[in-house]
Order: sequence, then structure tokens, then C-alpha cells
Amino acid sequence: MRRLISALLALRMLLFTAVGTLLPAAVFAPADASGGETITLPLGGGSDPWVVSQDGMYYYCYSVGRGVAVRASETFAGLFDAPGEVVYTPPGGTLYADSYWAPELHCIGGKWYIYVAADDGRNENHRMYALVSDSPTGPFAFAGKVAAPTDCWAIDGTVLTLGEQLYFIWSGWEGATDSGQFLYIAPMDSPTHISGERVRISAPEYKWETQGHPINEGPAVLQSEDGVYLLYSASGSWTDDYCIGMLALTGGDPLDPASWVKCPRPVLSKTDGAYGPGHCSFLRAANGQDYIIYHANLESGTGWNGRSVRVQPFRRIFGMPVFGKPLPAGSEIHLFK
Repeated sequence: MRRLISALLALRMLLFTAVGTLLPAAVFAPADASGGETITLPLGGGSDPWVVSQDGMYYYCYSVGRGVAVRASETFAGLFDAPGEVVYTPPGGTLYADSYWAPELHCIGGKWYIYVAADDGRNENHRMYALVSDSPTGPFAFAGKVAAPTDCWAIDGTVLTLGEQLYFIWSGWEGATDSGQFLYIAPMDSPTHISGERVRISAPEYKWETQGHPINEGPAVLQSEDGVYLLYSASGSWTDDYCIGMLALTGGDPLDPASWVKCPRPVLSKTDGAYGPGHCSFLRAANGQDYIIYHANLESGTGWNGRSVRVQPFRRIFGMPVFGKPLPAGSEIHLFK
């Protein structure tokens, strides 16, 4: 029975995602455009955009090579004009001194945490680390490595909260060498410590997940009264075919791989002027309007060097998020606070 329910959910995700790509952009736009701000796409250059809002402010967390910076603004567009403040620079000669990738800013229990991948200059030593502060604009202090007992290569860590329980979700290697990237989950007993062994919840299995290299990375939790979804990026991030996939949590135990059902096709994939869309975060306005934030390339074949930040509204159909297509450059987006 459980397999049948999972198969039916996967079919529903497939149908809703396919229908979403056929709908005009106007269907996803807010019905009431009064208030808020209007933004023209694309925004500034950047990769792996992580934006959160709290108490009337927007915060954009990003890497600066050897460290992490945060921008703060009262408007979303202002994030891309505001000067960034470096909130953490690591000491040299450590295993976390170099190559800071895809930081995420989270408010948990009244404190602010940044989860970021770092290494010592050798990619095979990339691991996840936590930073902590009383303020979203820092300064942040080093809080330690966030690793499962296996302690394999790990990047793109994020947090899922279910009730009082925290879970860490990340992209990692199965062993000591790169045979592909998988999504793992593990329980936490604090915002900086994993308390159990990792469990693999997603592997690159479809053709759209294996272009350039078999990769699942960049997990991002989309959680509301409608359910828990995990968006992630698939295929090589340097390719035009980088795209966003989705898992739905269907069971009561997120540590059970059978509780997660994958959409058989990407929920956001390349179009002209938006190649390689990936690595997303989300905002929900006070009026309930949802937005997805991601990076994409204006020109085909520009890889890691041609990315720019995009934002666009999305809809929920019978509770399921539907994203449509990446909007073209020059599109105007109305964004509510």
C-alpha cells in the first residue's frame, strides 16, 4: 500500500510540474500588485543565493572565498546594492581555512547560525561547519564541524525542524572518492551537533540528474501547513542542464528513506536566458505569497562565471508547490514583504 501511495504521489508531482511549465507567467503572479516593490530580472551577479527575512529586514548570506559575508536591507532589491559585511574570516592553517561554499543563515532558538562548507585548500577535505552569533549581521564565532560519524566529504548543509527535533540535510560522497553526490539526513541534538549516523534519502537516478556528473546537491527545505518538500539541484553545476528537483516527505519518519518521494522530472529547468537554474532559497510574504530565489545564467555555456540571481513567485496546487518556468531577463516581479 505504501508503495502504491508513493507511486501515486510521484505521478501527481509529475503531472502538476508538467502542467506548470505550460501555464503563462501571469498565472503565478500575485493577483493584487498594490504595495511591496517591483524588481526587474535578473538581479546582481551571484551564486547559491540564500535570503531570509526577519523583523522587516532581508538578509543575504554569501561566501567571499575565505569567509562569509552578509548584506542587510529593508527592501529585497536593496540587497544587491547594499555593501556586504564580512561576518567571519577563518584562521589560517586549519582544515576550514579555505574554499567557503554556499553558506546558509538560520535563526534557531533565538540565535543565528551559518552553515557553510570549507576545506584546507583540497576539495576532498570539504566538510560542513557551523558559525554562531546573537545577530544576523554578526560577528560570527566558529562553533565546530557538523559531521556524521562516517565524516565523509560534505557540502550544502541545511536544517529541517519537525516539532522539537532538528535534522541536518546535506550533499555528500558515499566514501572517500567522488563517485557522485547524494543527499543525506541525520538527527541533531543541538544546532551544531549531529547525534546519529547519516541516511541516504536521494541518489541521482534520472537522466536529468546525471548531466556532466551524477549530482544531487543544494538541498533547501520548503515547509508549510501544506507539508514538507525538499528542493535540490541536480547534474553538474557547470552545465546548462543544472536544474532543480523535488522530494516530498510522505511518512512520519524523515530518517526512513521510504518516507521521501521524488518528482520524476525537474521542477525548474533551463529556458532561453535562464540556463542552469539551481541552488534555491525561499521567501513567504506576510500575505502568504511564496517566492523562489535561485541563480541562472543569461548565456549558454558560461558555467560558474555567468550566474545571476533571480526571484519569482510560485503557486501551490492542492498544497503542492508548482514553479513553472524560469522567467526571462527583463521580467518584472512584484514582491510583497
